[in-house]
Amino acid sequence: MLYYMAQWLQQAAEGTEWESALSPLRIFRYITFRGAGAAATALLLSLWLGPRFIAWLKKVNFRQEYQDKAEAGGVKREMPYSKKGVPTMGGLMIVLVMDFTTLLWAQWNTFIQLVLLSMLVMCGLGFYDDFAKVNRQESSGVQARVKLLVQIIFSGLVAFYLWLSPATRPLVTEVMVPFYKYPVLIGGAGLAVGVLLTMLAIVGSSNAVNLTDGLDGLAIGCTVIVSFVFLVMTYIAGNKIFAAHLQVPYVAGAGELTVFVAAMIGGGLGFLWFNCFPAQVFMGDTGSLALGGMLGMIAVLIHQPLVLVIAGGLFVAEAASVMIQTGWFKYTRKRYGEGRRVFLMAPLHHHFEKLGWPESRVVTRFYILCVLFAVLALSTLKIR
Repeated sequence: MLYYMAQWLQQAAEGTEWESALSPLRIFRYITFRGAGAAATALLLSLWLGPRFIAWLKKVNFRQEYQDKAEAGGVKREMPYSKKGVPTMGGLMIVLVMDFTTLLWAQWNTFIQLVLLSMLVMCGLGFYDDFAKVNRQESSGVQARVKLLVQIIFSGLVAFYLWLSPATRPLVTEVMVPFYKYPVLIGGAGLAVGVLLTMLAIVGSSNAVNLTDGLDGLAIGCTVIVSFVFLVMTYIAGNKIFAAHLQVPYVAGAGELTVFVAAMIGGGLGFLWFNCFPAQVFMGDTGSLALGGMLGMIAVLIHQPLVLVIAGGLFVAEAASVMIQTGWFKYTRKRYGEGRRVFLMAPLHHHFEKLGWPESRVVTRFYILCVLFAVLALSTLKIR
């Protein structure tokens, strides 16, 4: 909105005495300026809106009045501190702030349309799941298979949409891998693998962030760290000179995603202010599914879906711990008549809680690991 307003004012003043006075508005052409503006706007708006939104959640009784899975599994909280009674669905605030900020600062194009639409779809799915949990006051909401089916269908539609346009078709027909500057698969094989990677990136990332959201500040903090990686990568992918220099795929128009990612960082930091230990609000599936889906979507749109596996290594570990735990338990129950576990509890952060680590220690050390994964992901830009 501000970009187009600045353009309109400059055009209207062209050839008049106001032309030189309005020349500073040219700064709105720069993605770096609009990205900084988006981050600051999202942060300040979140800090202002947070107390009011939390009060509203309490008023409508969107609270977690049941024990979370960790407490039910025997995890002893600090202080003592229970997550019971804390408002949930706070992710709705993140999505609203990001939507408003992006519309305010970004230039409207196909990529912005896709990420905003995708975020609303994932947020809607998460909201429906959270509402079912709050309504029944149980830790299980919508059936996992139903959520997974919706995510698969939606990600498949995204892949099909990208394939339809010649401008975005290479995103699903050419497979890029980290540390290598050329596509490893093209044509029919590339399309099959590309579509699969697109779906895995969106669905996998969405669910991995959702599984990570079990401790105060953990999921949103790690999401912000990973977002810094994609803040750099979206800017480079949308800049022909930088993309050529670093030998990464140039994607025309992808630079505007920098503004969106900046809004995600600002909104995420603002939410973390209220979500850090002890949390005043939880994002719920409303936020975790939306944010995770967005990380996957952005990775796909800049032609770097596999970089997400590195940058989001912590999310991968959390999701893998659940799959390993579930798979091993089912296998041993079938073979030996009783289920056995690899971890004391899954996802992985609860394993360390069961070992006696305080929640704040688990979160801080996971942040450190997330930063290391982020640095490794950024190194793929230079090591090719």
